[in-house]
Amino acid sequence: MSPSRPTVLFVCVHNAGRSQMAAAFLSHLAQGRVEVRSAGSAPADAVNPAVVEAMNEVGIDISAQIPKVLTTEAVRASDVVITMGCGDACPCFPGKRYLDWQLDDPAGQGVEAVRPIRDEIEVRILGLIGELLPGS
Repeated sequence: MSPSRPTVLFVCVHNAGRSQMAAAFLSHLAQGRVEVRSAGSAPADAVNPAVVEAMNEVGIDISAQIPKVLTTEAVRASDVVITMGCGDACPCFPGKRYLDWQLDDPAGQGVEAVRPIRDEIEVRILGLIGELLPGS
């Protein structure tokens, strides 16, 4: 990894909603300048359909994404680890930057309930890009 390209890992329990939206926003908005990963401590079988619909509304297609299991290697390979309600399931390594984003869980919610979560994630991602890629 080149030092000019930070790596960010988003972690939630099912990797079916919040972490998928955050990863999609960061990939889309950073335009390849950040390496993006997402995972879940107990991944679901598929991405939440309401989350897919909410992201489609802002022009980002995540329908092909598949929830992935959180691995120690993924955490070790990341510069920044952002957790979203996975509690102590995320392994901790010295020298990593950890952020915990308190966000409502979109599981079982309709698209109306997912929209404000999506919008909050977008705001946080824009702030993160400002930190990771100053001057961009």
